[in-house]
Amino acid sequence: MTLTQLHYLMVIAETNSLNKAAEQLYMSQPSLTSAMKELERELGITLFYRSGRGVTLTGDGAEFLLYAKQLYGQYENILEKYGRGGSYKKKFGVSTQHYSFAVKAFVDVAKQFDMSKYEFAIRETMTAAVISDVSTMKSEIGVLYLCDFNRKSMKKLLNSASLEFHHLIDCQAYVYIWKGHPLAKESSITFEQLKDYPCLSFEQGDNSSFYLSEEILSTNEYSQMIRANDRATMLNLMVGLNGYTLCSGIICEELNGSDYLTVPFEDDERNQNSVMEIGYVTRKNSTLSRIGGLYVEELKRCLDIRL
Repeated sequence: MTLTQLHYLMVIAETNSLNKAAEQLYMSQPSLTSAMKELERELGITLFYRSGRGVTLTGDGAEFLLYAKQLYGQYENILEKYGRGGSYKKKFGVSTQHYSFAVKAFVDVAKQFDMSKYEFAIRETMTAAVISDVSTMKSEIGVLYLCDFNRKSMKKLLNSASLEFHHLIDCQAYVYIWKGHPLAKESSITFEQLKDYPCLSFEQGDNSSFYLSEEILSTNEYSQMIRANDRATMLNLMVGLNGYTLCSGIICEELNGSDYLTVPFEDDERNQNSVMEIGYVTRKNSTLSRIGGLYVEELKRCLDIRL
């Protein structure tokens, strides 16, 4: 078994196609197929199901891929620290719920490196995808939040995915609106005051549960509800329809612009505020890469946490 074979395996898993993988690797398909068959013989397992539609990992293949990524990641760390020259590109990825501060931290890290020598990826995505991306090592770090309502279910999901949660900051919920909103000048906003305006929520997929929601009070009944799957659309809906969302109150004007603000959410007996514990997830027993460590430091700076 060689590191080259592990690299081939990772590319095939990403593309689900021997043809596409061979193109990316600048080699012939027969040579790639031969290398994978040799690896399968050495391991004594079948890595892929092969069909006319492409290839998919077997159960054994998916499990082996996780170990292969860990091993190859250590190899990449050695190259980063001790390597000289060559065309190798270090990869670093972050998956996050829709937080502008997470993107700002990513931008600040990327600026510190020669972009021609690194492959960076930032994925603002659904909560389940954040967990999946880190679990499968598509991303090194995931950013999400816990609260009293979702904590038990989220911790169970994280544990089953072999992930651990690292606390960053606790914050109360705020109402996020644009500066032209009729409630923009209020010192605080109640749930009753919001009933005439559409609540905006990030889409979590067809099989989502309330526990995966990015907003508190996800089980409430809203007279008006609009779901969106990206932050830009959410901001447009705030302006166009006077929509609002319940968020952490941590926003980044540098990325979102200065046309938006947050107002403290005033709870009542039926609509209790909830402490939002924002943090990041990593694979259990893993060590952050140098870039991963820098990213966590930038997260703390964006959140104004003492380093």
